[in-house]
Amino acid sequence: MTIAARLINIAAATLAGAVLLGGVGAAHASNLVARISISTQTMEILVNGRSTFEWKVSTAGKGYVTPTGSFKPTRMHKMWYSRKYDNAPMPHSVFFHGGYAVHATDAIKRLGRPASHGCIRLHPDNASDFYRLVETFGPGNTRIDIVR
Repeated sequence: MTIAARLINIAAATLAGAVLLGGVGAAHASNLVARISISTQTMEILVNGRSTFEWKVSTAGKGYVTPTGSFKPTRMHKMWYSRKYDNAPMPHSVFFHGGYAVHATDAIKRLGRPASHGCIRLHPDNASDFYRLVETFGPGNTRIDIVR
């Protein structure tokens, strides 16, 4: 079992315990933050304020824009196909602002450099882990912060 899978299992057990012991409100103390830096092309994952993972990403390439700001996930799809970009596959998509999402890419060699049409691209393993973390914590307890 990967470290991320173990963390997801621990987070799920912690959230379940909080609900059982203290009611639903106690579970809301747990949160997940994905902090994306456009300048360093990285995503830092914070679980309850604690830095847990750091992954390479690709944000918008030349001529495109990745929005900055603080967002909540709006919808999730294990597999999505871009209607705008020739049905391009977007596995493990976590949408956060209109058509913008955090999702897996098969262009792994381009991670760490701007290359997308504006989405946040991740290695498929990391996108799967992030998707599962958002499922575990819930979109309401997840924030996606994007900074220059």
